Amino acid sequence: MALPCARLRALQLRSGALLRCLCRTSSHQAAADVKAIEEIDIPRKKTWNKTAVLQALAYTVNHDPTSAAYIFQDDPFLIPKSFTEYNLFSMSKESGTNAAKYVLNMYPNLFQKDIAEPHVPCLMPENVQPLIEGVSEEALIERIKLRRVKESVELFDNLLQGGTTPSLETTNRLLDLLCFYGDSDSSLSDQRLQDEENEMETVKKKGDYKNTSVVLTWRENNNAERIFSLMPERNAHSYYTMIRGMVKHGAFMKAFSMYADLLNNRFTGDVYTFNALILAAPHTKKESKAKCAAIMDLLNHMVQQNVQPNLLTFNSVLKSLQKIGRVMKSVALRTLMEMKALNIEPSLATYSHLLGVFYSYGDATGQAQILAEILEETEGKSFTAQDPDDMYFFADAMKICVEAKDLELAYKVHALQTTGDNWKLQGKHIQQITYYGRFFNIVCLMENFDAVLKWYREMVPSRLYPSVGGFSNFLRVLEMENRLDLLPQIWKDVKLVGFSNKVILVEEFLNLMVKDRLDSQLQAPFADIAVDIKSTFDSKDQLKHLLKAYALGNITILLSRAGRLEDAWKMLKSFKERNFVPRPAVIEALLDSAKVSGNTSAAIDLVQLAVGFSLPNTVEITKRVLDEFTMTEEQRMTLQDLTLSSSSSSSSSSSSSDSDKE
Repeated sequence: MALPCARLRALQLRSGALLRCLCRTSSHQAAADVKAIEEIDIPRKKTWNKTAVLQALAYTVNHDPTSAAYIFQDDPFLIPKSFTEYNLFSMSKESGTNAAKYVLNMYPNLFQKDIAEPHVPCLMPENVQPLIEGVSEEALIERIKLRRVKESVELFDNLLQGGTTPSLETTNRLLDLLCFYGDSDSSLSDQRLQDEENEMETVKKKGDYKNTSVVLTWRENNNAERIFSLMPERNAHSYYTMIRGMVKHGAFMKAFSMYADLLNNRFTGDVYTFNALILAAPHTKKESKAKCAAIMDLLNHMVQQNVQPNLLTFNSVLKSLQKIGRVMKSVALRTLMEMKALNIEPSLATYSHLLGVFYSYGDATGQAQILAEILEETEGKSFTAQDPDDMYFFADAMKICVEAKDLELAYKVHALQTTGDNWKLQGKHIQQITYYGRFFNIVCLMENFDAVLKWYREMVPSRLYPSVGGFSNFLRVLEMENRLDLLPQIWKDVKLVGFSNKVILVEEFLNLMVKDRLDSQLQAPFADIAVDIKSTFDSKDQLKHLLKAYALGNITILLSRAGRLEDAWKMLKSFKERNFVPRPAVIEALLDSAKVSGNTSAAIDLVQLAVGFSLPNTVEITKRVLDEFTMTEEQRMTLQDLTLSSSSSSSSSSSSSDSDKE
């Protein structure tokens, strides 16, 4: 029994040593874990905006080149097929949205149930009807908030007639309303603002920066001026509002007169007032030097009055210099250097105005050089909207690339446009279509075929509905690269965008298809396109007579090459109906088709047709028929008679012409 007890004792000792080792190991590990926990750096609380999740999800979705623009995804039955439909459907959708808002706000009692969880304020009716009755300052404030211009003016006059003078703050708010809407109804003023924006877009598209006309909409002795003169006391805000309203509505000389009154009353201007006056300065002088001097005087006044300029100040300076002309290039560059000295980052509008200063009609070299420097400085940067004119930069920059025929510069502009969220600064759909159209045009002019096809498939129809000129450029690329096998696919796109009735484009298609004689596999699809073109122009009375003899001849040639002899003969009837004479190549193509089918009678009919049209190659056609076709003796005699009659008629015509000369 002693041996087992000794073994048990040794086992207990070893177990105790092992336990102590495990305890020491666990204690060291616990201490290490505690030390690691103490070293954890908890990050600061991150505040996310309400759309952060949606933005994160949006970045996971790639662009689909086969789909239409995102604004049409809600209604697949109204996806546009052309640029005209794009404009129509987008405006219709916006108009429907505005109509829905009108019904929602005019009849809020019908929309009391809130089904959104959580609550979405913009989906609920707004209070657009006045609730306060009677003549009081509270009622006036309510109507000012509701933008009831005429009612606010009437209520202000009633308060004065009743012996009550509104407070300075309320009167200033009324002046804000009047100066913003130009003493007219808010709805009418919004429409006028839209028209002015469209006019400005047209001016920017033409590139006529100097001759921009401003329509004067500030009436003499209007309600704003009358109320301003009736104010018992005025503060600086009163003058600021009047100056900015006068500049907004074209009364530039009055704005400077009001600024003089502000200084005489020992007030100082603010940055927004100076921004407006800088925009008005070029319209108050005639000579370029005087215009520039007026701008510099305003900047000196800002220094004297300790007014700190902002980004819009420098953008206003560049915009005014742009109206003066390219003589202000050195001043524009100094303005940009001053911005950098004040640590003010330029926006896209800054660069757009700078390009406008360097604009020279017919010569894009200067603009291309300054654009290259701009792109070098902005490479990899993501911009945010800070100026309403930011949306013009990309379209203007791509226009310069097209005029300078600089493909590398165009790719750099497009790289900047695709950086971050810069694509959001392309503006309205007109600017977007203009940008992509110009980019596609320069790609067609300067790039190889594979790259052109790549960009075509990526941009059409999701981002671009090509114009007739865009399709023409693309067809020239197909012709140079001898890729006429893609014409059937391109014709489908032409029909999709509604250009199948454009004579210029149709004639280019027919000319290209007629040139390809070798590929027999393409003759059938080419003939289908020709029949499609003919049916399109025959479907409407106003289109029937637009196709000329050459185009009809091309259609006839394509049909005869495809072996559709009956359809080709029908085309010859169209020549007779319109008193057109087919060119010799048309008859030869029909003759080739008759030879392939072995139709001798058709060949004889062609000779008769050539004689009837008095074609100059009638003899050659007759000899060819005699040599290449198997015919009876009677048919040979008929051909010889036709040949004699054609030769006698030609000789008589020549003799008559000789007698006329004598």
